[in-house]
Amino acid sequence: MTHYMELLATNQPWNLLIFMALPVILAETIAVSELYILFTRDLQGRVRKINKFAGVIVGCYFLGIFFYLFFKAVIPITIAGEWRTIIDVIAVGFYLLGVIPLFGISLLEFGAIGKYKGEEWKLKLHAKFVALFLIVAHIAMIFGMLSPSLLDASMQMHQM
Repeated sequence: MTHYMELLATNQPWNLLIFMALPVILAETIAVSELYILFTRDLQGRVRKINKFAGVIVGCYFLGIFFYLFFKAVIPITIAGEWRTIIDVIAVGFYLLGVIPLFGISLLEFGAIGKYKGEEWKLKLHAKFVALFLIVAHIAMIFGMLSPSLLDASMQMHQM
């Protein structure tokens, strides 16, 4: 089992809720509302307010997750040499890479990015951040569900 899946399976249901459900629910809220906003161009309505709220919350929340896991898991696992093949590194690495688009959305909502840009530019960047998050999150999930022993077995076959 990858460290990613082990994290989600340990301390049920709390780790699953903290590290997967809450960030994914907020990110999916952003993704779905983003489609509505892109089609209607309603930048002031209720859906945009929900989108903005979810963007601010998930970016800040995931930044906390990033720092927590980086110092409590990534550094200790690396120092101890306990990574379970490259599959494990990819799963955890791509999960943590989610901080870039999610915190980017928060920075955009706070006005720290694109403060003097037009709404069209901000809308495009927001959509790019959402797309990037969906890509890295799905790579993390796919590799997280793989068994690291897949590579161990193929490496053992090559050594024979």
